[in-house]
Amino acid sequence: MPYFLLQVNFTFAKKYTALVNTDHFCDLPDYSKIHLNMLPRSNIVSLSSLLGNFVNIEARLHTSRLKGQRLFLVLRQNNYTIQAIAAVDDLFSKDSLKWASSITPESIILIKALVVKAPSAVQSCSVQDVELKIFELYRLSSAERLPFSVEDTSSIKIQPHYDKSEVTKVNLETRLNNRIIDLRGASNQSIFRIQAAITKYFREFLDERDFVEIHTPKIIGSATEGGASVFKLPYFKKTGYLAQSPQFYKQMCICADFGRVYEVAPVFRAENSVTHRHMTEFIGLDIEMTLVKHYDEVLHFKELEVIKKEHSFTEFQFLENTPRLTFMEAVVMLRDAGHHIANGEDLSTNLEKALGDLVKHKYKTDFFILDKFPIAVRPFYTMPNSENKMLIGKNLANAFDFFMRGEEILSGAQRVHNVDLLTVRAQQCGVDVGNIKSYLDSFRYGTPRHGGAGIGLERVVMLYLDLGNVRKATLFPRDPKRLDP
Repeated sequence: MPYFLLQVNFTFAKKYTALVNTDHFCDLPDYSKIHLNMLPRSNIVSLSSLLGNFVNIEARLHTSRLKGQRLFLVLRQNNYTIQAIAAVDDLFSKDSLKWASSITPESIILIKALVVKAPSAVQSCSVQDVELKIFELYRLSSAERLPFSVEDTSSIKIQPHYDKSEVTKVNLETRLNNRIIDLRGASNQSIFRIQAAITKYFREFLDERDFVEIHTPKIIGSATEGGASVFKLPYFKKTGYLAQSPQFYKQMCICADFGRVYEVAPVFRAENSVTHRHMTEFIGLDIEMTLVKHYDEVLHFKELEVIKKEHSFTEFQFLENTPRLTFMEAVVMLRDAGHHIANGEDLSTNLEKALGDLVKHKYKTDFFILDKFPIAVRPFYTMPNSENKMLIGKNLANAFDFFMRGEEILSGAQRVHNVDLLTVRAQQCGVDVGNIKSYLDSFRYGTPRHGGAGIGLERVVMLYLDLGNVRKATLFPRDPKRLDP
């Protein structure tokens, strides 16, 4: 704004002060009728473009500092901050300044202020080139004493493992017990915006390729995976279960000629595991699709590669052509490095981490695919591999996992589409076929070849951002020890 216009605004400001009295610096619980509403609310992020203008700002009081006869406030909206200044002059009396300095952090305030150029860059704020000269200040909602400051949640050095102490003033349990305060921190604001972007890109990518978004039941009549890690609940005079995955219903939609389907929804696992990567409830990103030639069509369906390019930063390394190893190749790499793994044994968490280190050293990537698992370690609906019947003494499956930083984030496979084979496989895996009758019946009327995959959203965010603990990527975490808030 030209200098003479700034002078005009300052002249107006001086005349305006004659109208200002103590009523303009006070608590105002009901502010629906005050004259400030004549001006629209402004966003902190856009204030640099409003130099020389009066604005109304409704924000949280991030910090305040009284220095002599000047009060410095930092206002926050989401993860954007700006400095606002009040001084003992024609606008503020000493009593008014004292009252304003007593407002507790995280209180919501409303100010009328002039946007002025900052004498020097305000390093402590996200908006550094301008600041606010306060003309009116109202406390709309007062915050009680905080269990910890929001600043303490934003200056955190993340540690890679759950059982190690964190370099922060507030431990994770305290933060999760006071999650609302914790989520206000700049780092958490960014984490969950990235999480929202991942689901957005997931949906957009699939919608563009003619996938249909579906919504499957979460209260079901049998355990979909046939295991014990399910939550039982009374369902009138029957027993219901919380769905471990939408697997059965995805396949039933393929049987119903939907062709390509996906779902973004919660899944539940009654696993009594308190680790850095296990949750009893999380968001699953699931797909299922018919196949034209080979199950590789699912494996090469690179939703995650779209995501990783959208949010790439130097800490996470990946290649344009993602390395694809067979399970046998992984076993050989691990054995050559001195690790013991029995024939047909699945990879433990420690072995997965070790494999991730070996792949990182050899291929210079944190992202890779492991293919053709032993069928004994996959669910009953996984299609056996017909190309090579034996590997270290076990039948193979057309199944694969995606890994990030040495941890599995996606599990997928071609599915059995023949009802007779599906029934035999269920019986071999100890599944009571009477409990899955409606599922099996879906395959009796002609079923296309198909395959799919499931992704754990929070685990992807945790590993991509190297947060060290899945709870930091979960809005309100649920694990065996946590059911609140």
